[in-house]
Amino acid sequence: MRLLNDLKLKRSKEAGKRKEGTTCSGEASATHPVEWKLKVPGHPPLTIHDNRWENGERDLTLYQPTVVPEMPAPLSNLHNRLRSGIARFPSSELRIMLYPTYVDARGRPRIKKSLTTAGLAGWMGLRHLRELTARKGVTLGPAFVRSGPRDVDLNAPQDEVAFQHALFFSAEDDETPVIAFVHFRIVPVLRHIGWLSPDGNRPERKE
Repeated sequence: MRLLNDLKLKRSKEAGKRKEGTTCSGEASATHPVEWKLKVPGHPPLTIHDNRWENGERDLTLYQPTVVPEMPAPLSNLHNRLRSGIARFPSSELRIMLYPTYVDARGRPRIKKSLTTAGLAGWMGLRHLRELTARKGVTLGPAFVRSGPRDVDLNAPQDEVAFQHALFFSAEDDETPVIAFVHFRIVPVLRHIGWLSPDGNRPERKE
C-alpha cells in the first residue's frame, strides 16, 4: 500500500525466523515476527517486525538486520529501540499508544507521551489521523478511559488538555497498527534526516 505519496508498505509473505528476546514487560520469550517492508525511494528499505510473543504479548519495532545499510545516525539509532506495545483492552479491541517520535539535540530518537489532540495532529498530520480513524472498526481516544465516551473529535481537535492518546482496533486488523507505527514512530525521523519533506514528499535533490 502507498503511504505519504512516496512511501510503500508491504507485508512479507513469509514469517520471520523464530527469535528469542525480551518483551515490553521484561519477560523472556520467543516470536515468529510478521515482517513488513517500508520502501523509501532512493534509500534502503526498512523492515518492521510485528512480534507476536509466545507469552501472549505483542509489539512493533523497526528491525535491525545483521548488516545495517549506511544511513544517518537518528534513523540507525531507531532500530530495535522505542518499541510500541499492542495490548488488549478490556473489550475485544486491541490498543496501540500514539507516542510520536522526535530527535533530541544528540541525534537520538525520543517519544512524546502526553499531547493535546491538536498537538498530536501537529506531529502526525490531521489528514493522516483522519485516514486512520476512517478505517473500519478504528477509533482514537484517551488511552486509559475504560467506560463512557471515548472518541476524540478530529473535526475540531482540542488544544487545552494534554493526555495520552491511543488507537483502538479489532484483533483481526493486522494493517492498522503497522500503518500507525509508520506515521508516529518512523516518519518523524525520516523527515528529520531529510528523507521525507514536511508534506510527505521526497525532498528535491540539489545538484
